[in-house]
Amino acid sequence: MSEIKQDLLELVQESMIPEVEAYLEELHELIKENKQTDEDMEEIKEMETFLVELQNIILAIKEDKIDDIQAEEIYENIANLVEGEEE
Repeated sequence: MSEIKQDLLELVQESMIPEVEAYLEELHELIKENKQTDEDMEEIKEMETFLVELQNIILAIKEDKIDDIQAEEIYENIANLVEGEEE
């Protein structure tokens, strides 16, 4: 496995998926407490879709269905997304 694919795999598995799952847990707590808004419900749908996309990235890497160029583009997109959240 190339270095960029390994870096992407680590970023998705060790950072992105745990963060998305933690955020989803917070949103589901709002539902349990009956404090959710329509925006929260929409956010849950979006985060669940994003989680599936992240899982698909892992699968694509493991099955060697993406090349290094695609892996680098995805890595940069995720890095930019994370950077945007930190601002």
